Amino acid sequence: MPAMSTDDFQPPLVLTFAASDPTGGAGIQADLMTLASMGCHPLSVITAITVQDTTGVEAAFAVDADWVSDQARALLEDVPVAAFKLGMLGSVENIAAIAEIISDYPDIPLVFDPVLASGRGDQLADEEMVEAMIELLLPQTTILTPNSLEARRLAQDDDDEKQPSLLICAQKLLSAGCEHVLITGTHENTAQVINTLYAAAGQIREDLWDRLPGSYHGSGCTLASAIAANLACGLDIGEAVFEAQEYTWHTLAHGFRPGMGQHVPDRFFWARADDDEAEPEEKH
Repeated sequence: MPAMSTDDFQPPLVLTFAASDPTGGAGIQADLMTLASMGCHPLSVITAITVQDTTGVEAAFAVDADWVSDQARALLEDVPVAAFKLGMLGSVENIAAIAEIISDYPDIPLVFDPVLASGRGDQLADEEMVEAMIELLLPQTTILTPNSLEARRLAQDDDDEKQPSLLICAQKLLSAGCEHVLITGTHENTAQVINTLYAAAGQIREDLWDRLPGSYHGSGCTLASAIAANLACGLDIGEAVFEAQEYTWHTLAHGFRPGMGQHVPDRFFWARADDDEAEPEEKH
């Protein structure tokens, strides 16, 4: 049988826009590892450079919007992209530039992880950036993946007197233009982590996962990138979301603590797992 030519195979290409995280726990590094682990070839556009360790973010410097645009345009004029993934975007100008770019590719699924703060609570997006996300990016988003804190901040009206329920948050975000919203429940006071996927017609699925001990750096990046990988591989939205949750849960269950702060997901846990090791049990 003749050897397969290098021209006969091409993995799905996924383009991620995100900030650089020197720890490798989150940001563009997390996206690259996750996409590669799930069989995709990652393409990357750097939106910001950060100074951070596993305990938190000390500083962030947004890349000039023209450089962001030029990075993306050069790639998109050269190679076919199967999915977009957005993370930390750095500035209002970057948000506007990215919105203009992706508007030229309406048929490519867009996964948006609205990074608003670090795990420690360091603010990474001001109110002007939040407004730009809502106005420019949400109408183009295939699936938005906020945690409950991010969902409430994105959906909060100035006139609201109390925190809206997650269902109300999802409805507001869908009304802003998202096709789907997956709200994760790691920050909620529940025995298990409850992640819920919504569409305009209502709830699509609800998945329950055993709550793991410790705090994790980059779990949201991992989940959003895994969804993007699954969509790029042709899975429908419900299956893509479940398979991504399962993958992410295992990366956390096999996570490690490289420094003095949070644990980091092991995106290549499957490459180091003992065949005889009992798999953690997930609930859904």
